Amino acid sequence: MSLPSFSIKRPVTTLMVFLLVLVLGVVSITRLQVDLMPEMTFPIATIFTSYEGVGPQEIENLVTKPLEGVLGTVANIEGITTYSSTGQSIALLEFDWGTDMDFALLDVREKIDLIKGYFPDGVENPLIFKIDASMMPIINMAVSGDSDLAMLKKVADEEIKPALERLSGIASVDVAGGLVSLIKVEADPIKLNAYGLTLQNITQVLQAENLNLPGGTVQSGNLELVVRTTGEFDRVEQIANLNLMTSRGATVKLKDVASVTQTYDEISNYVLLNGQPAVGLSIQKETDANTVNTANRVVRELEKLKADLPPGLNVEIVMNQADFIQLSIDNLKSSAIIGGLLAVAILYVFLRNLASTLIIAIAIPISIISTFVLMYFTNLKLNMMTLGGLALGVGMLVDNAIVVLENIFRFRDEGYGMKEAATEGSSEVGMAIAASTLTTVVVFLPVVFMGGLTAQLFKELALTVTFSLLASLFVAQTLVPVMSSKFLYVKPKKPQQAAVAEGKQSPQTDRLRLYQGWLAWCLQHRKTVIVFIGFLVALSLIMVARMGAEFIPNMDQGTVSVQVQLPKGTVLSETELVVREVEAVLAELPEVKMVYTSVGGGGMMSIAGGGSDQASLTIQLTDKKQRQRSAEQVAEEIRARISRIPGAEIQVQAASMSISGTGKPINIKLKGADFAQLEAISSDLVNLVKTVEGTREVESSLEEGRPELRVRIDRERASAQGLNAYTIASYLRTAIAGSTATTFKVNGEEYDVVVSLQKNEQGIPGVSQLMIPTPFGSQVPLSEVAALHVVEGPNVITREDQERVVTISAALTGRDLNSVAGEINGKVQSYPLPPGYTVHIGGEAEEMLTAFRDLLLALLLAVIFVYMIMAAQFESLVQPLIIMFTMPLGLIGVIWALAIGNLPVSVPALVGVIVLAGVVVNNGIVLVDYVNILRQKGHAVEEALMLAGPTRFRPILMTALTTILGLLPMAFGTGDGAEMQAPMAVAVIGGLTVATALTLIVVPVIYLSFDRMSVKWKSRRQRKRAVVSSNEQSTKAIF
Repeated sequence: MSLPSFSIKRPVTTLMVFLLVLVLGVVSITRLQVDLMPEMTFPIATIFTSYEGVGPQEIENLVTKPLEGVLGTVANIEGITTYSSTGQSIALLEFDWGTDMDFALLDVREKIDLIKGYFPDGVENPLIFKIDASMMPIINMAVSGDSDLAMLKKVADEEIKPALERLSGIASVDVAGGLVSLIKVEADPIKLNAYGLTLQNITQVLQAENLNLPGGTVQSGNLELVVRTTGEFDRVEQIANLNLMTSRGATVKLKDVASVTQTYDEISNYVLLNGQPAVGLSIQKETDANTVNTANRVVRELEKLKADLPPGLNVEIVMNQADFIQLSIDNLKSSAIIGGLLAVAILYVFLRNLASTLIIAIAIPISIISTFVLMYFTNLKLNMMTLGGLALGVGMLVDNAIVVLENIFRFRDEGYGMKEAATEGSSEVGMAIAASTLTTVVVFLPVVFMGGLTAQLFKELALTVTFSLLASLFVAQTLVPVMSSKFLYVKPKKPQQAAVAEGKQSPQTDRLRLYQGWLAWCLQHRKTVIVFIGFLVALSLIMVARMGAEFIPNMDQGTVSVQVQLPKGTVLSETELVVREVEAVLAELPEVKMVYTSVGGGGMMSIAGGGSDQASLTIQLTDKKQRQRSAEQVAEEIRARISRIPGAEIQVQAASMSISGTGKPINIKLKGADFAQLEAISSDLVNLVKTVEGTREVESSLEEGRPELRVRIDRERASAQGLNAYTIASYLRTAIAGSTATTFKVNGEEYDVVVSLQKNEQGIPGVSQLMIPTPFGSQVPLSEVAALHVVEGPNVITREDQERVVTISAALTGRDLNSVAGEINGKVQSYPLPPGYTVHIGGEAEEMLTAFRDLLLALLLAVIFVYMIMAAQFESLVQPLIIMFTMPLGLIGVIWALAIGNLPVSVPALVGVIVLAGVVVNNGIVLVDYVNILRQKGHAVEEALMLAGPTRFRPILMTALTTILGLLPMAFGTGDGAEMQAPMAVAVIGGLTVATALTLIVVPVIYLSFDRMSVKWKSRRQRKRAVVSSNEQSTKAIF
């Protein structure tokens, strides 16, 4: 018993099945998590090793190289990139895609344990972790107001941060900016020398005097008393009045040799919000936490906290990933809904029957709800890929139902009853629609089983489309027959119409009469048609060579970032002056909603360490619907205006939800041994890349070195004074930077007590005359035991696969990635490199080429799979080839649609081509299948073609138009995140439009050509057999 027959005989059972699906779907959709993109696991591990106070070259030799040597033995390593900078070594390990990262990290730890005992003293234990998308903050906020920065930081540290960290899904909350209160003890070096005191004397006294210690218990009568000595400071004056013992045995007050003040630590970085001082908070989520849900919890908690904050304090959310995610998801939802409504509307235009339209249209919501159930049980999330899959498939969900209903109509016209027509009509096309569905589904198999970033991105889209189409096939073979058997009433047809239904004549409408005329002419001029189609294909392929290409389209996130770099060593106040100039420019732009500025600083994991010479500005723009220009256009204007600011390197970039993670699109890697040679070659390559049109912000990773005052100790002289390198270095650190001697506690607050020398305004001469105490009780100037030199070395030393590497990077403007990368590659390859030096173009350009190769392979496999399914359906090796001619027709449409839309070839566009390979053959399947049916009924081949084309004209046109109209909102969408899906939708629309128009002509032409060739071939074989038979008979006669 066929599935339609079972469903019609058991309508209540069928109804209960779909009610069950509806209930499960409602429950599933409320539990599906929401995110922007599929969860992507990057096979990258990071090793961070700290060695305070050591320069980049020493870090390279003492830490980085030993690490590289042992890490090269880790299994599945694809590449090792290391960065050696002042005080830290960072190693990035890139593994093969598909590597079990938990196991890989265990292997890495074991290898490092083998060598860390050989590191010099002072090297901290390496920190090992894998790169995770959750490392990026989901929310950035700023606290500003009437209070001073110390109060703002106190509120952020003590009220906001603890409250947010208690929330479910929050991993950490980092606070930046503000002022830190402390007690400064700044000693006068002259007075210290006069009294024979040292900074160590002051530190020891502070530590000895500031303590509370228990002293056991004593018994007093019937009471047992705890003895506790209380000596902790509770007033700053107590610190100032401490007695110090001089070298002559006298005592002197601390305030007589040093200033003791309660003040703030030196500002190394600060935050501004719209030009006003603020404190920033950055919030990271846990790895498995949902971005939208977690961000919403933070927002709700902030609303509660605002009521308890001191008056005049404001908390502004500068960046919230959830906003862009929700807007993008809502945009895709509306595209899917509008697409579905357009598909239903076109059905009614064709059918002119409300009952028929509703029977077909019901396939859309039921298929989508069924998809939600399958998504829930396969742990998929609602994101741009899964919803993009639904929006992509929404117009195709009715295709099967259309074919089934059309065939049921035909049986009703032939006089069958409602149940019989529903049963026979559904069963007859069951194999055809199953094959057409499988051809669409099977094209996604290569995508699902591919590796790399492309597979992680589009696997969920492939699964979602597959789920929805299989659900629509089930609906077309169950619910549509049941509803047709109950509600499909057809008026009796006139004799002429009945003849049409029997395939004896075609409907004489103007539209079909025109098509019949074209078809008859094309069947008589087959060579002309084939040559014309070949010309169109060739012309389209020539156009492809002139079209641009990009990896993945950038999405307008409504944010622009500005990076400011002044000459190395520039003081914070000078950096602030440049930042104020930039902010003045931004204040003139109507699209600017908020500006969050961070001046100086640099986190633990920043490769170069940050500094007073750097600043970054994050510019939040108004909503996309409220501005006329894109984020890229706003960034271009900012770039033009601030280029006039002298003395600073300023880079402006429209922020995007970057997926490739490769930084700037163009990355040229230069490898070699000698640092000076690398510097010279990289300078030449920078100038060479600048000559390529379409590049901007071309720079080398060889940054200007930060100037430093290097103290080289004379070990012989130091030893004669009883000193060693550690003693001298420690004293210098305390004297200049200060060291924390103890903590001062009052009113529940703790303040560090920092001991240092008073600031010396004499620069290098003042440092050289610092008096270093010796173990003999005397003091010697630093210049007696060390030589001082101002030097400038590399800021960061980068190595890749155990070779030094310099990266030349460039951003793009006005040209596509592929053409710029191709031109640069040509120029770079012609550059004469010395022996032992290599150059390689990587970055996003390399990612793009890799993805294109993978997708073209997937397309080839998809075509093979589609052929295999059609061969199985038709039980023929030739007829699938006839239908496969629709694929180049679709390619013509893809190329022209992308060209008209001014869209470059990209990964989403190629995914659209893969989808098209499965969709475009469906019309051919329906047409050829009906031609075969007519030939089985005794029609000649030309007669069958002339009847099949007009008969299948309406269902072919309906299925194509419902798919095309269903994709229109996605193709022309201008909302948030639309850039990601538009190329895919445009590719499918263009390909399906052209392929549908030409399929109705080309497939009959190719079918007839193959049939004529087959007849000729059979005739030739028969003649050969006749000749062979005649020869054999002649031979027998002779013998």
